Amino acid sequence: MLALYDVPAPAKLNLFLHVVGKRPDGYHLLQSLFVLIDWADTLHFERRTDGQLQRHDRGEALPPEDLCLRAARALQQAGGVGHGVDLHIEKRLPSGAGMGGGSSDAASTLLALNRLWGLNWPLSRLMKLGLSLGADVPFFLGGRHAFVEGIGEILHPLDLPAQHYAVLKPPVSIATKDIFSSPLLARSKSVAIVAGFPAHNSADVKADNAKTSSDSVSLDAEGAARLVGGFGRNDLQPPAEASCSEVSQALGMLKSQFGNSRMTGSGSAVFARIGTEAGLIMQEETGSESPPMAIWPQDFPADWVGRMCRSLDRHPLYGWAGD
Repeated sequence: MLALYDVPAPAKLNLFLHVVGKRPDGYHLLQSLFVLIDWADTLHFERRTDGQLQRHDRGEALPPEDLCLRAARALQQAGGVGHGVDLHIEKRLPSGAGMGGGSSDAASTLLALNRLWGLNWPLSRLMKLGLSLGADVPFFLGGRHAFVEGIGEILHPLDLPAQHYAVLKPPVSIATKDIFSSPLLARSKSVAIVAGFPAHNSADVKADNAKTSSDSVSLDAEGAARLVGGFGRNDLQPPAEASCSEVSQALGMLKSQFGNSRMTGSGSAVFARIGTEAGLIMQEETGSESPPMAIWPQDFPADWVGRMCRSLDRHPLYGWAGD
């Protein structure tokens, strides 16, 4: 195999995010529901014989040592690979959004190069390498919606009903470290009780021995509907709003149109659930489950980015690495 083209790297939304503790090493313990959506970057890989790793940005310029290059280098070194790669990135996901764009790019890079370089590592081995790159990378490698615990590395995959979302990103980016160090960050008083989910959060778990779980969880229709229907909150949202008026403005715009809004991750992107009735209208008008850009409900500032999205049943690369 000499090349892989049009490799997708989809974004995620945090439908809720609870801060439930803090470990002695300073890492915060979280509970969250990660959902894959159809807004994605596109990557292209061409194998090199000289061992060089070269990234080519088709769009906005990325940092010299981004997660994609780090992922490629980590896999190359761990696998003892003599090949290199020309990596072309079409960046469509906004950076600094809390949508996991960099982590998703890294995960798709690991899955693609695992094939392109003929390593054929099992998913469990890629998961361990992915965790060394960032806590969100294993989620994208796993390829399914998941209830997430720990610092983000403990995954419980689950199936959820299809949903539509309006996603809006103001131009400002918020440093995650500033959010977690804010005095306005409220810690949830207790671990959320969600039927069917085992609790793994513990302040005694160290960063260097954290394990990625893939225990699948079954939910009935009522439980799934509760999770996607506005359960919980985002504990990072109050400090984000206090430090960035655009986040509050974006939340207000979506809430006025759809009756709900919430920030994803540490921001600055926000989203709103689009009701079933609106989703059916979209499907009738387009013949597709994907709502068109043309029906965006209202104008927003020219330097903002917005899109109507739908949830994915599985990551497009799901199954690229065997168990």
